[in-house]
Amino acid sequence: MRPEILFPLFAPVRTLPGVGPRLSTAIEKLAGPNVVDLCWHLPNGLVDRRYSPKIIDAIPGAVATVTVQVIEHHPSPIRRLPYKVTCRDDSGVLDLVFFHARSDYLLKILPVGETRIISGKIEHFQGNVQMSHPDHIVSPSDANNLLTVEPVYPLTAGLTSKPLQKAIREALKLASPLPEWQDPAWLKKFNGPSWLEALTKAHTPEEEDELSHQAPARVRLAYDELLADQLALSIVRATQRKKSGRSIDKDTGLLQKAIASLPFDLTNSQKVSLDEILSDMAEPLRMLRLLQGDVGSGKTVVAFLAMLRAVEAGAQGALMAPTEVLAKQHFKTISGLADDIGVQVAILTGRDKGKAREQILEKLAKGEISIIVGTHALFQADVEFHDLSLAVIDEQHRFGVHQRLMLADKGAAADMLVMTATPIPRTLMLCAYSDLDSSRLTDKPAGRKPIDTRALPVGRLEDVVGRLETAIKTGARAFWVCPLVDESELVDLEAATDRHAFLNRRFPNRVGLIHGKLKGPEKDRVMAAFAAGEIDILVATTVIEVGVDVPEASIMVIEHAERFGLSQLHQLRGRVGRGDQNSFCLLLYAPPLGETARARLNILRDTEDGFLIAEEDLRLRGAGEMLGTRQSGLPVFRLADIAKHQEIMMAARDDARLILERDPGLTSERGKALRILLYLFEKDSVVQTLRSG
Repeated sequence: MRPEILFPLFAPVRTLPGVGPRLSTAIEKLAGPNVVDLCWHLPNGLVDRRYSPKIIDAIPGAVATVTVQVIEHHPSPIRRLPYKVTCRDDSGVLDLVFFHARSDYLLKILPVGETRIISGKIEHFQGNVQMSHPDHIVSPSDANNLLTVEPVYPLTAGLTSKPLQKAIREALKLASPLPEWQDPAWLKKFNGPSWLEALTKAHTPEEEDELSHQAPARVRLAYDELLADQLALSIVRATQRKKSGRSIDKDTGLLQKAIASLPFDLTNSQKVSLDEILSDMAEPLRMLRLLQGDVGSGKTVVAFLAMLRAVEAGAQGALMAPTEVLAKQHFKTISGLADDIGVQVAILTGRDKGKAREQILEKLAKGEISIIVGTHALFQADVEFHDLSLAVIDEQHRFGVHQRLMLADKGAAADMLVMTATPIPRTLMLCAYSDLDSSRLTDKPAGRKPIDTRALPVGRLEDVVGRLETAIKTGARAFWVCPLVDESELVDLEAATDRHAFLNRRFPNRVGLIHGKLKGPEKDRVMAAFAAGEIDILVATTVIEVGVDVPEASIMVIEHAERFGLSQLHQLRGRVGRGDQNSFCLLLYAPPLGETARARLNILRDTEDGFLIAEEDLRLRGAGEMLGTRQSGLPVFRLADIAKHQEIMMAARDDARLILERDPGLTSERGKALRILLYLFEKDSVVQTLRSG
C-alpha cells in the first residue's frame, strides 16, 4: 500500500480547485494524471515583474509593472482596429491596447477613475507609450502578488500559462514535509535543501541561474529521482540474484563443432563475450547479462553458440525479438548454422495460427525443438517448454523489464542474455541496465568494408538521383529513408508516400515503399521483393532501422538527416556495407545547418565506431532527446538529465549499493524513508518485492 502521507500527491489533477474536465485533459497530456506530476513539471524560464518604473522612465521592450489611474475608454469604431484604454501616472500617459476585446469586460476590470497596477511589455508606437494585452491587471490591494518573479512553464496545445500556473500552485499546497531519505553527510556536502524546500524553490526561481540543472534545488530533486531509480534496479537485481540458478557446463563437443563449421572466424570480442557468457552459465546463479554490439558485429552468432551450450546439457534456448522482421532475420541466420550440426530450430510469431502453431507448441513441450526464435508470442500462456535454460532477448529496450522476466520464468531458473544493437554510453548503461552484467562486441566482422559517408544539401537531389541511375545499372540496390517530420506517423507516412511517387516516375515499377502502417504480410512481400532484386530502391520510414539485412543493398540515402539523432543515423547507415561491394551513405540536409546538426553530420562522416558515436550523441543532445521516445525503453527522467547529472548519477548508484548492503530489507529509519521515496517515484512493484522477501 502507498503510504498515507503520499495520498494527496497521488490524487487525480481534476480534484484540484479550478481544474475542470477540459483543463484536466490538457494537463494530463502535458504532465500526467496525478497531482505529483504537476510537482515534477518544473519551469524552464521566468518573467521578472519587479521592475516598477514611472511611465516616462519605462524602457521599451522591458516587462514593467506600473501603477496608473484609468482616464478613458476608446472602443474601436470598426472591428479590425484595437480597443484602447488611456491611463496615466504623474509622469505621463500609457495606452493599453486590446484586439478583439469585449467592452463590458474591460469596463469592469478597468473602471474609469480607479487606480490599477498593470504588468506587461512596454512598447513605443507613433510617439506614444503603450502596452498590448497586459499580462496582469490588479487593484492596489493585490500589489504584493504581482511585484514578483513569475515562473514560465512548458505548455501544450490548448493550455495557457495562467490556468497551468494556478493548478501548479494548488498542487504544491498538497506537498507536505517527508521523512529525510538522503544521507545527512551527503546533503551537508552539497548544501542541499530538504525535499519540500527543494520542490518549492524549484518552482519559485528568483534569478536565471536557479533554472540551471546545477542549481542546488534542482540537483537535490534530480538526485532523489536517480536514487529511487538506482535503488529500484538494485532491488530487482538482488532479487533475481537470490533466485537459485543452475550450472550449465556440459561439453559434448557440439559447441566446438558449430564453431568449426562457421564460414568465418569469430572476432576477438566475440570470443571474449562468449567466454563471459559460458562462465556465467556454468555458475549456480542466474545469469543476467547484456550483450552490446554495433550493427553487424555478430551478436546473433554469439547468442546461437550460447544456446548450444544449453542444448548440450539437454535443455532448450529461446530468442525473442521485438518484430517479425527481426525474428525472421535471426531465424534465417540461426537455422542456417544449426542445420550443419543437426540441431532442430523453429520460429513462432503472432502470425502462426491453428494446426501449424499447435504442432510447434507440441514439439516445444516435448523437447523436440532445441532452439526457438520468436516475437512476443513466445511468452503467451499456452507456450510451454520442455526445459528452457537460456532466454535471449533482442533489442531489450522494446520490451519492459517485466516482459523479459516473463520469458525467463518459462524455464526453471533460466539464465538470461539481453542483446542490443544500440551502442549505449557507459553512463546510460549504469543508469538503465545496472541490473545486468555487460559484454561488448567492439570488432567488425572480417571482410566488412568501410562505408563512404557524405553530406549534401537537399538542393542537390537531382545529382543524387543521377548517381542512383548509374549505380542501379551496375546492379546496386538502395534504401531511401524519409525524414522524421514529427512524432506523427501520418505526417511521416505522407513524406514517404510523396518521395515514393517521385522516385517511381524516374524508376518505373522499380521502387518499393515500406512504413509502420503496413500490415505484416505486405511488409514481408515488399522486403522480399527488395532482397530478391525485383525492386531496386526501397523507400522507407525508420521501420528499417533495426534488423533488416539485405547484403546486396549498398546505398543508403537519408533525407533531412539533420532531423535525426546521431545514434539513429548510425543505425540506419548500418543497413548497408554488408556485402562485398563498396557502400555509400548520403546524408541530405536542409541548409542552413545549426551548430549541433553540423557537428552531428561531421562525426558521422569521421567515424563508424558506434560507441564513440553514442557518447557524442549524449554530449550533444542529452539523454532525453538522444533516446527519443520512439526507439528507447531507457528510463525517462522528469527531474534528472543524464548528460548533465553524470556525477550525481554515479553517486546515486554507489549510495543505492551501500544502502542495500547495510539494510537489505529497508527496515531502519532511513530505510523506511527510502520506501516512501520509492513510492513517490512510483516504484510500487519494487516495494512489493521487498515485502515478499
